[in-house]
Amino acid sequence: MADDRRTRILDAAEELFAEDGFDATPTARVAEAARVPKGLVFYYFPRKIDLLLTLLQERLPVPTTDTVTDVVRRGDPAGSLLALHRRLGLDSHDSLVLRTIVFRESGTHEQVRDHLHRLRRSLVELTESALDQAVEWTLTKTLRRQAAETFVSVMLDHANARRAGGATPDVQGAAAVVALAVGASGPA
Repeated sequence: MADDRRTRILDAAEELFAEDGFDATPTARVAEAARVPKGLVFYYFPRKIDLLLTLLQERLPVPTTDTVTDVVRRGDPAGSLLALHRRLGLDSHDSLVLRTIVFRESGTHEQVRDHLHRLRRSLVELTESALDQAVEWTLTKTLRRQAAETFVSVMLDHANARRAGGATPDVQGAAAVVALAVGASGPA
C-alpha cells in the first residue's frame, strides 16, 4: 500500500513536471493528481526538489559497468555496440523524464544538470569499455573517446526522436561507421 502511494506520487509528479515544468507545479497539484494527502508527499519527499531528484535516480538511473557484461563480442565492435544499445534500452524508456523534464530542468536546476552529465559520462565510459573489449588491438585514448562520444550521441538522439515521433537516426549504421573508424586504426 505504501509503495503504491509513493509510486502514484512519482507518476503524478512526472506527468505534471513534464507538462508544466517543475517550478510551475505546486506540490498540492501533485498530491491531488496522486490522490493522496499533501502531507504524504512531504513524508516521502521532504523537499519538492527531492521529488525531481528521485524521478531522475529511479526512472533514469546512471548505468553501471555491469551493463557491459555479456554484450561484448571480441572482434565485433559494431555488434557489441548494438548489443549495448539494446541492453541500455534508452529508446524503449517510456518515461517522459528523459524527453522533457531533464532537458527543460537542466537549464535551471544544477542537480538535474549534474545528473544529465553523470548519465552521459557513464554512457561514454561504458561505450569505451565495450569498444576496448570488442577490438582485438589497443585503441588510442583519443580515438576510443571520439568513437564512444559519437555512438552515445546517436543513441541519445535516437531515444529522443523515437519518443517524440520524429525521424530516428540509424543506430545500426552508426555502429558500423564507428566500427570502421576503430578498425581502421588497427594493425595492418
